[in-house]
Amino acid sequence: MKSSSKTESPRKRKQRAEEIVRRLRAEYPDTHCTLAYDEAWKLLVSVRLAAQCTDARVDQITPVLYGHFPTIEALADASEDAIEEIVRPCGLGRSKARDIKACMTMLRDVYGGVVPDTMEELLKLPGVGRKSANLVIGDIYGKPAIVTDTHCIRLANRMGLVDGERDPHKVEKALWQLIPPEESNDFCHRMVDHGRAVCTARTAQPHCEACCIADICPRKI
Repeated sequence: MKSSSKTESPRKRKQRAEEIVRRLRAEYPDTHCTLAYDEAWKLLVSVRLAAQCTDARVDQITPVLYGHFPTIEALADASEDAIEEIVRPCGLGRSKARDIKACMTMLRDVYGGVVPDTMEELLKLPGVGRKSANLVIGDIYGKPAIVTDTHCIRLANRMGLVDGERDPHKVEKALWQLIPPEESNDFCHRMVDHGRAVCTARTAQPHCEACCIADICPRKI
């Protein structure tokens, strides 16, 4: 019979979370953000384009976008129609073009072309939510960050780190209580790695037989 993570004490759950961190670190030692970028503002563009779109598709589109508009200033000055024409294959082209132009305009006019390094300031940028802000905080500035994308939310529930919780902010808050701050950013990237390779969403069942944490996962024990 499977044991329920809901009956775990907070201490036991934290201990299990730290073991999951350790095993995922060993399984995916060279983890990184799967979006391609070489400047902080480009990460903001890519993560906005990635909404309801694959990272692979985004990485095909951004070189074309930057070929036409290679700087913050160029994107700020571009028309929404011109941006939309390029980013349309990523889906939601109109809203993404609007947000990208508005975000780059604010970066230029308010922040002098420098991407902010705090949650408060990042959330002021058009099209930037907590997931995007945490990605910038962790990947660009090397600060502790919890990025609750769809992989992280799905796996956190399957692993019993949260119980039936789908709200990204609530999952983020729960994981802050379990994951050591110095491990947080890479942990979230490893959840993506694991979610794509093993604990998949597109198959009827995750590949538990190949999972490095199967023996401590509430789904299996």
